[in-house]
Amino acid sequence: MHGAPALPPDFEHLPYANAQAPQGGRISYGMVGSFDSLNPFIIKGTAPRALWDEDWGNNLWESLMVRNRDEPFTLYGLLAESVTVPEDRSFVEFTLRPEARWADGEKVTPEDVVFSYELLKENGRPKGWYKRVASVEVTGERQVRFTFTEDADREIPLIVALSPIFPKHAVSAESFSQSSLEPLLGSGPYEVAEVRPGTSITLRKRDDYWGADLPVKRGFDNFEEIRLEYFRDANTHFEAFKKGIFDYHPEGDPGRWESGYQFPAVEEGRVKLEAFQTGVPKGMNAFIFNTRRQVFADPKVREALTYFLDFEWLNENLFLGAYARTASFFEGSELSAVGRPASREEERLLAPYRDAVVPSVMDGSYQPPQSDGSGRDRANLRQGLTLLQEAGYRREGDRLVNEKTGAPLAFEILVMSREDERLALSYKSVLELVGIVVNVRQVDASQYWERLKSFDFDMIRFNYAFASLSPGSEQNFRWSSAAAEQQGSFNFAGAANPAIDAMIKALLSAKHRESFVAAVRALDRVLISGFYVVPLFHAPAEWVAYWTRLAHPKESSLYGAEPTSWWARR
Repeated sequence: MHGAPALPPDFEHLPYANAQAPQGGRISYGMVGSFDSLNPFIIKGTAPRALWDEDWGNNLWESLMVRNRDEPFTLYGLLAESVTVPEDRSFVEFTLRPEARWADGEKVTPEDVVFSYELLKENGRPKGWYKRVASVEVTGERQVRFTFTEDADREIPLIVALSPIFPKHAVSAESFSQSSLEPLLGSGPYEVAEVRPGTSITLRKRDDYWGADLPVKRGFDNFEEIRLEYFRDANTHFEAFKKGIFDYHPEGDPGRWESGYQFPAVEEGRVKLEAFQTGVPKGMNAFIFNTRRQVFADPKVREALTYFLDFEWLNENLFLGAYARTASFFEGSELSAVGRPASREEERLLAPYRDAVVPSVMDGSYQPPQSDGSGRDRANLRQGLTLLQEAGYRREGDRLVNEKTGAPLAFEILVMSREDERLALSYKSVLELVGIVVNVRQVDASQYWERLKSFDFDMIRFNYAFASLSPGSEQNFRWSSAAAEQQGSFNFAGAANPAIDAMIKALLSAKHRESFVAAVRALDRVLISGFYVVPLFHAPAEWVAYWTRLAHPKESSLYGAEPTSWWARR
């Protein structure tokens, strides 16, 4: 994306892979919830994560190029043997590898690439970058060219290169858009061996996989089988891990990390607890306001509600003090605006949007409200109530009501897990002290995700966990005005702010790292100032528990643990 690739043209393998890793065995993952589809590229249905996922592998389908997760954003060839991009990035042309094959033995062709773009554009999840492709054409026996519109950004060639490719001869546009448990043909290293609807799915390694010896594939896809098990709730899920039903468990509960692993398999050394350090932003874990709802339309109301979350009390009483408070959408990296006054370049970018950033965020002094840890800090309660009064609310009996309409200040927090329910109930207890009516509603995973897709909620807890050192077009999907109206997007907040759109455009058009960093920090300032979320917390490292029948390379990537490069002990 910026600068030159870190690896030479003749590199042998990615730095966090063991090219000599043993082959065979099985890795099992566990998930809470269910699934009713094997197509993760459409809005309908819920598909298993291990089919197409950067963390757990693009196991069935492949893209033209793949990330080196040890660099901010650099791609190397997979289906593509070579790539041509001019300085202005007005087009990108890929030359396919002659040996690339589908699982049925047919060659991967340029026509497949054109077909895949059109298929996803018409039938896939909405993506803003589709509109920035002016044309896609076959330019040779193994060549295909994407030409971009004048308003396309510099990241578009990389995003195109990461899109899944499907076989034109084996996938129909008509059936693609329908949720189905029939897997689509792919070119990846695995195929679906067994499906138990809603319960489990098993992938088996293909013995005729075409790309096993590519530099980007050496040391990956080491297991003969990948199994994904689903469980009804978080408790059942963890009990299954303790029994060895699945092997790999990223832990998100610090209390359990500190005290919940006192069972025989740990004491006997058959389960290992390991903290993997990461080099990427921590992500934004927060309660998210749906600003499409009238109750949260006023940013002053949203700001007021940040004063009623007592992080210090929550951290000490629920999480054993293990967490740190999140303040930035790019926490813990050079991309964060928190603690830094705006640079001249940021001031220039933000000049047309003077009201979009509050002074404390602009000068770098902003921090989320801090409390005395009592659970009912009086100073914070007073400040929040003052803001609500300025927003037109007054106390009437034991409730806050709107002065004009008489309607109570009331909303629902939608949760899926018991952990989220516990956190929401703690927040609710403080909100009710000041007269806000809150209902915490827990639903099953299928209903939860369906409601998120259609923005049918007041408030949710969500973790934008995928945080990159090179944020790009995914920011459009999360925060742009266009995404606010697109069902299935991750703009859960309904943010529709010209300043956000402009900062995203600036970061996508930046040619040098310095101007890119300035644009991301400016975006951070606008997002913080919009009070779209109540920031929560982050872990200091990535916690992983795993059965020692698995092994992993000595080096991990910038993103932490990479189970796609692990292997089974013999």
